[in-house]
Amino acid sequence: MTKHSITRADFRFFHRLRVRWAEVDMQKIVFNAHYLMYFDTAVGDYWRALALPYEAAMQRLGGDLYVKKAGVEYHASARYDDQVDIGLKCERIGNSSLLFRGGVFRGEQLLVEGELLYVYANPATQKSQPVPQSLRDTLTGFEAGEPMLDLRLGRWEQVGEAARAVRTEVFVQEQQIPLELEWDEDDADALHAVAINRLGMPVATGRLLQHAPGVARIGRMAVTRVLRGGGLGRDILQALMRAAAQRGDREVMLHAQRSAEAFYAQQGFVARGQPFDEAGIPHIEMVRSLT
Repeated sequence: MTKHSITRADFRFFHRLRVRWAEVDMQKIVFNAHYLMYFDTAVGDYWRALALPYEAAMQRLGGDLYVKKAGVEYHASARYDDQVDIGLKCERIGNSSLLFRGGVFRGEQLLVEGELLYVYANPATQKSQPVPQSLRDTLTGFEAGEPMLDLRLGRWEQVGEAARAVRTEVFVQEQQIPLELEWDEDDADALHAVAINRLGMPVATGRLLQHAPGVARIGRMAVTRVLRGGGLGRDILQALMRAAAQRGDREVMLHAQRSAEAFYAQQGFVARGQPFDEAGIPHIEMVRSLT
């Protein structure tokens, strides 16, 4: 591996983890091979930061990435219960290759450097092929600080196809909600929000209705499974709340799945009333003031 002097300032992306007992060897330090696992874990989170569900994105692009070379250089050791940050960046894109540079940091201290060289190839033949321009643009755009998502607001005839794709994946396929319960006449009257990534893939959605005079109702909040926890749901929710406030609503309410109650509480919603079942899933009504 070519030697580089790297610092935290060289990275805009970090994945944080805490060293587990099982990763420490008899010398009471992280066993050397685990650092490659740390880098690989960070790679998965890197794709989420790009708003790319990896498997679906690669299928859309018609290729896949295969590790050609991996190198690790050790400077100091992490120990049990340390919190370490894995910095990662796409440093170079060749005709059919991607070079990622990584660093494991404890605070400002560099513990380990890593280098991962991937080849973009046809998954059937595993023969290399050119990196698609859309993937190049996504990677270079992310490293340059560009937004990875296009958040669109519109009526069903404008964004309904994208909203339908996300809701079918999340509600119908994942949660097995019957089709007749998922699609209703409210879609035609609602304002819909859809987040679309740099490959043109819809990855999150929600809708806004008028529940009563001055009271908005948000519903059908959905984020594709592998991208949850990255802020997409928050962005959709805030966009819909801004739209409600702009039209003069004073309050917004929603029916939250109990598994998502903490998420909505973090956004300022409070529970009202008793839990209930909706489409066979436990829910709770939650409200928030918009004034």
